Amino acid sequence: MVVLRTVPAARKWVQAARSAGHRLGLVPTMGALHEGHRSLFVEARRRCDRVVASIFVNPLQFGPGEDFDRYPRSFNLDCKIAKEEGIDAIFAPSASEMISEPPEINVSPWRMGELLCGVSRPGHFTGVATVVAKLFNILQPNTAFFGQKDAQQAVILSRMVQDLNFPITMVVCPTIREQDGLAISSRNKYLSPQQRERATVLYKALHHGEQLILAGILKPDRIEAEMHNVIKAAKGVELDYAEVVDSLSLRKVKKIEGEVLLAGAVRLGKTRLIDNLIVRLAKKRQKV
Repeated sequence: MVVLRTVPAARKWVQAARSAGHRLGLVPTMGALHEGHRSLFVEARRRCDRVVASIFVNPLQFGPGEDFDRYPRSFNLDCKIAKEEGIDAIFAPSASEMISEPPEINVSPWRMGELLCGVSRPGHFTGVATVVAKLFNILQPNTAFFGQKDAQQAVILSRMVQDLNFPITMVVCPTIREQDGLAISSRNKYLSPQQRERATVLYKALHHGEQLILAGILKPDRIEAEMHNVIKAAKGVELDYAEVVDSLSLRKVKKIEGEVLLAGAVRLGKTRLIDNLIVRLAKKRQKV
């Protein structure tokens, strides 16, 4: 496994891999690797001849007062995990290597970036889309792998690939969870033991919403109210949002049919956690 620190070094590695006829996979990360990342690495290795993982804590996606400075960084351990999973190269550029000062050009998802997490994190998805577009341009993968836990990010980046004609296949892999349902996240490290116990309420709320839908309760307002009640009943947990939206457009739905996304975010102290579930209904189900 090689570590690539500069854009020219990364492009040289990519050129050599492509010249050898290899199919390239990319797993973009911000480091602090965990079992969720491992699952992406496994799928990338299964589908591709060569796999590169990027490790870059992207300052453009952090707003004022967010956790950029304290975001967990564990590069040596990350390299060990990546090597164990057969990753061929790590692209780990500095901020100055990736971002011009001051940055003048960005990639904006517009409306899709203003919904859900975008309400409380304005500009976040512009920062995500801009840097991922740069990674796509530098590393030129055939296939890119993302986790379903970051559902809004995956939808936005898939739309970016479509609208900007990137010759890339997007693969979104299932959320990896702890035994009690909590979605594995680098930010879970921030939680105290008490907060960690309470954090499961987000998954419980989403699962409750899912069960209601599958039982035939198909009014979005009712589902959202039920999810809100579950979260608000938990001590020490602040509701950011819990919504029923279309799984492709992220727009709120007037009625539940086909496939919808239950998405939510909560805060425990200074830590903000997100999660989601996709719910699919058979077309023949009667709507109420």
